[in-house]
Amino acid sequence: MAEAQIEGPDGPIEAWVATPAVGEGPWPGVLLVVDAIGLRPQIHVMADRFASLGYTVLAPNVFHHFGTAAETSPEGDLREPGAREAFFEQAMPRVHALTPELSRPDTALFLDVLQARDDVADGPVGVVGYCMGARIALRAAGDHPGRVSVAAGFHGGGLVDDTEESPHLSLRTARATVLLRHADDDPSMPSEHQESIAELAAASGVVLDQAVYPGAPHGFTMADTSMYDAGAAQRHEDELREHLASVLG
Repeated sequence: MAEAQIEGPDGPIEAWVATPAVGEGPWPGVLLVVDAIGLRPQIHVMADRFASLGYTVLAPNVFHHFGTAAETSPEGDLREPGAREAFFEQAMPRVHALTPELSRPDTALFLDVLQARDDVADGPVGVVGYCMGARIALRAAGDHPGRVSVAAGFHGGGLVDDTEESPHLSLRTARATVLLRHADDDPSMPSEHQESIAELAAASGVVLDQAVYPGAPHGFTMADTSMYDAGAAQRHEDELREHLASVLG
């Protein structure tokens, strides 16, 4: 488990790389796409935990266009009353500015870097996204159907919109199995959007496993925020572990 740098077209991009503590590999690769809060210690912990299951995990700073990991991550404790809301006031402009035109070339680069590693096994990889990272995970599956065999998203928002860039439209070309777990009563992921995803997946021949965690708030996986839900977070780990193992081994 260590910090790393990816050579990007505009300079170095920070990343966290985690590998199993035992064995020599190579192991199946997983690209972990951060939530709107950025690349920070909580993401390191999650990457390390998934790596311990037998994967090489790459978690890049997807907000590198707007600053370093430190500059785009919170300074205070987002578990304190009002802290998360205050952080999001300055974080959301970055999220909106991370357009598909920016994120798609980055995703291709991150997949190149992950699959070129000596400790990553040959063959397709998984992409796991949180919050707005779920949108990137879906697009990765659609843009790289031969390279991504698993796409998973947790408490994702804005997966369906009325534009030609709607993330769910990537299901038309995806060949990955798709695992989606939504927050309960999440205005950014209403039931009609879930239905649109299910209908398009069925029409496209995509294997979809989609569900809502009852009572879980948006952001339920992130232990460093006030939205953390321990039960939902554990359920997400269990289901993701099972799903990754069933496809990647």
